[in-house]
Amino acid sequence: MKSEFAIVSHDAVADILEMAKSQSVPTLTLSTEGKVGREAFFEAVRESLPLDPPLEGSRSWDSLSDSLWQGLHAMRVSRLVLVWADAGAVEAGNEVEFQHALWVLRDLTEDLSNVDATVGDPTELSVYVAVAPETEPIARRLLDQG
Repeated sequence: MKSEFAIVSHDAVADILEMAKSQSVPTLTLSTEGKVGREAFFEAVRESLPLDPPLEGSRSWDSLSDSLWQGLHAMRVSRLVLVWADAGAVEAGNEVEFQHALWVLRDLTEDLSNVDATVGDPTELSVYVAVAPETEPIARRLLDQG
């Protein structure tokens, strides 16, 4: 495994987790119970992922990104898999929020593998966002816009 960001089907989650386990790669799983909006994403991150410093509100994507970067970096692992196991359908009104969530996760894969940014202690982070088939083209389009 190497650093990567991928949109995958819900059916792929078990295989991804099994592959990581077989390679002894630590895994983190994020669940939003089929929601993709800001509140659900921030709440799931607060409940499931290491944050440094802890994040109180759900207002700032930049604060979330910084806190998540530092929390993951503080794990001091060379490889890590993060799976958003159940991103749901994109509904009217939450497309931009879903886009921001995707960008935060995608940027982590790049930033944590950067030797300079991590002061010589990079992490190969692979992020997999599992979506329903009807959400896949929307997710890919949103990623391409950023």
